[in-house]
Amino acid sequence: MRRLPSVITPALAGLLIAGLTATAQPARAAEAAPAPGRPAALGVFYGQRLSWIACGGGYQCAKLKVPLDYAKPGGDRIDIAVIRLPATGRRAGAVVVNPGGPGESGVQAARQADAFLSPAVRARFDLVGFDPRGVGASTAVRCFTDAQLDGYYAIDRSPDTAFEVKNLDLAQKQFAQACQARSGKLLPHLATTDAARDMDVLRSALGESRLTYVGYSYGTFLGATYADLFPGKVRALVLDGAMDPTRTGDELGTGQSGGFDVAFESFLRDCFKAKDCPFPTHRLGAANKKVEALLTRVDRAPLRNVYDGRQVSQAIAVTGVLSALYSESAWPMLRQALADAFQGDGTRLLLLADLYNERRADGTYTNSFAAHEAIDCLDHPPTREATARTGTTPCDYWPVRRKRSIRPLRADGAPPILVIGTLRDPATPYKWAQALASQLSSGVLLTFDGDGHTAYRKGSACVDRLVDRYLTTLAAPANGTNCPKVKPVRASGR
Repeated sequence: MRRLPSVITPALAGLLIAGLTATAQPARAAEAAPAPGRPAALGVFYGQRLSWIACGGGYQCAKLKVPLDYAKPGGDRIDIAVIRLPATGRRAGAVVVNPGGPGESGVQAARQADAFLSPAVRARFDLVGFDPRGVGASTAVRCFTDAQLDGYYAIDRSPDTAFEVKNLDLAQKQFAQACQARSGKLLPHLATTDAARDMDVLRSALGESRLTYVGYSYGTFLGATYADLFPGKVRALVLDGAMDPTRTGDELGTGQSGGFDVAFESFLRDCFKAKDCPFPTHRLGAANKKVEALLTRVDRAPLRNVYDGRQVSQAIAVTGVLSALYSESAWPMLRQALADAFQGDGTRLLLLADLYNERRADGTYTNSFAAHEAIDCLDHPPTREATARTGTTPCDYWPVRRKRSIRPLRADGAPPILVIGTLRDPATPYKWAQALASQLSSGVLLTFDGDGHTAYRKGSACVDRLVDRYLTTLAAPANGTNCPKVKPVRASGR
């Protein structure tokens, strides 16, 4: 569950048709001193200074030191990569952002500043992103090579024969073994609770007495976990595209499946209004059957691809469709991709899948999938029932076992926490936002009558206005406030 870019980059669209040191933060004696219930050894981390260096585009970068194991703070240390873009006006503090995943790079996300914070907030606050432990430029988990990932992503995810079942199961086992071989020491310490503790050390290193945070998708789970651990350290939390902490991994998967069904129906209804819609019969049932027939054919014979030498398997085609459902801005591209696929050309579906899988043009990948599995296997360990019904995942062979308590996150004592739910969100169904807002002792639910994944900075002036006011003045909207649907700007079919 991640927040994909709300607009396709020009590079992808084209495929489809010096080091100055900034002043360091002063050490904070109060944070460095042991707090009740906190080991004295953690004072070293809470009192550290960040040495900022210029890293292009007005941004500054630094590395934060945190303990590998919070139960043994005197042991090994790991790095957390941090980036900030200073406020454009009179500074009031810093806003930490997380784009989701788990496994997404907050450092890279922060470089799309306007996609994550409005100019009004940017004027008052530094924008701060970080790569959670295990991710990106931080001490990162490594598993498969790039070539192995190409093969892994193409494997049939709906096996029809005993051989296909065995082949998929073997791939999951090999992935887990590769993670253990390359990152075994890190794997036990990648749970969301560990990342939340890192975020509190980061808060201190930024010189903030309380945390201001905007988290999207999985970032809502991270933010809610932080608030539950450190309710007295919360200033303002925006949790957009919320996860329900009480759901098991199996329940999250089932909920997402239903969310994507709703989103695809919304896409079809919009498609029927477009001149380039590849469905001549404007009926939902007929359109769904045409797509199902396409995927059945692709399962037998992959689509051709004029971009590179890979085959567009059924798994790649499905990922391409799901990728485009994250944002209405990608719907015109999905119309074109499906029209091409019906004619046997899977190039556009492949490139949409590459966007989702974070495969670069040179064939290399970010480590987002490895980090996703490493974190999720600790947060949501598999159940026997789920494995029997849907087949194995890498988590069934994970070398580290942890029992996470599936429980509500209440954050008793925290100030108002803003939870945003989008009615037709494909990746985080609206009912999850309702659940999280009701669980948090100070949860405030804001509803957006819209499509796509997450709501803030996605074109709703209503949502943006209410979030901006909350972040800058701490005035939360009334619980249950609704923002109307934004009328889409229809792209001409080409």
